[in-house]
Amino acid sequence: MENSLSTEPPVNFVLMLINTSISTADLFSLALSLSAVIVLISCSALISGSENAFFGLTKNQINELTEPDNTIAKYISYLVQHPKHLLATILISNTFVNIAIVLVSTVAISIVFQFSEFPILGFFIEVVLVTFILVLFGEVMPKIYASQNNIRVAKFMAGPMFLLNKILTPFVFILVKSTSVIDKRITKKGHILSIDELTHAIDITNEEETPKEEKIILKSIVNFGNITVKQIMQQRPDITAIKSDTPYKQLLLKISDWGYSRVPIYTDNLDNIIGILFIKDLLPHLSKDDTFEWKTLIRKPYFVPESKKIDDLLKEFQTKRVHFAVVVDEFGGTQGIVTMEDILEEIFGEINDEFDEDETVYSRLNDTTYVFEAKMLINDMCRFIGVETEVFDDIRNDADTLAGMLLELKGELPTKGAVILYKDFKFVIESVDKRRIKRVKVELLNVENKG
Repeated sequence: MENSLSTEPPVNFVLMLINTSISTADLFSLALSLSAVIVLISCSALISGSENAFFGLTKNQINELTEPDNTIAKYISYLVQHPKHLLATILISNTFVNIAIVLVSTVAISIVFQFSEFPILGFFIEVVLVTFILVLFGEVMPKIYASQNNIRVAKFMAGPMFLLNKILTPFVFILVKSTSVIDKRITKKGHILSIDELTHAIDITNEEETPKEEKIILKSIVNFGNITVKQIMQQRPDITAIKSDTPYKQLLLKISDWGYSRVPIYTDNLDNIIGILFIKDLLPHLSKDDTFEWKTLIRKPYFVPESKKIDDLLKEFQTKRVHFAVVVDEFGGTQGIVTMEDILEEIFGEINDEFDEDETVYSRLNDTTYVFEAKMLINDMCRFIGVETEVFDDIRNDADTLAGMLLELKGELPTKGAVILYKDFKFVIESVDKRRIKRVKVELLNVENKG
């Protein structure tokens, strides 16, 4: 057999493989099989392309496709909202189609060729060659096209994929459920790092490899998702706002003195903030007199609850393209304001621009002693002295400022010179009036707990 294979000319060898006794019925079967193969490869290409098309859609593209109130939009909306079912439908459909291609192509090849004497060559053509054609025209090329034209393919295939999803519901259900069981088992075996573990991992890194400033930033990022708006907001007593009936000239004087780029506008009291005035909107009207209706420039305020996490707020700021929010409590009362700068300072520390005043809110006497304004946020104080905010979780309750925490700890308004001890911290009241604590000296009694 090997001698005949090596000595026969290629043309004669091919002629030996071709079946010369094909009947009319065989020709009809061959034509039908080849047509079926072409149709099936086209179906495989469309289904494979659908995977890249649907899973390659961005949020903006999904919004554009699902906005119109039509059948295609409803199909797309359903499919993108059930990604596991969509993927299962694609995999199952492609499996059925590919099996059909192999079976039908085998029939067509068996009609044209005779491989009884050359089984290895028959295996190569029936399996390897067919698989190559299937992968090239049914997988690679359509996926490349779909990646570049995902919206067009998604629109075209929305109806067929939705129909296939309904037809293959039993198979899809079984596949999704079985993968869910596997996911749960893998999740149970996997080890999820806690925030404390991540923080400890940062602490034990080599000092030479990681500078202290970078460690502080890394710790801030790790704890970022656990911080609420209430913990970083500018408190209500410190809000600088303008009443809506303020004359225009007086408004300009106040804005000039303050140097802020955005100012809340209220009626009656701070619980009735009606909008935010952007100072840049006043620039074209600086020469106007008191008759100018400056309230027409007010922009709609953005309200957020004090319990909102700042990582969620940062995403909302980015999505809505705002940098300023009014913080309200459960009853709708104004508790404070929060800005994009406040959020970023939780990672990078204090950010001062050319308009910020050098207001002394704290001073460092030595490595273990600091003096703080009592209105300072606990988070900021901890960052300045280099300790974790969780140190004070047992005593702070709902307090967010140093003064509030000391009132919780003491149970009453302390007198000037009073000393309050907690763990390795010594708080000395340096200034107080009849209503509130104004300035506090903080001493670290155990330097090892620092940083």
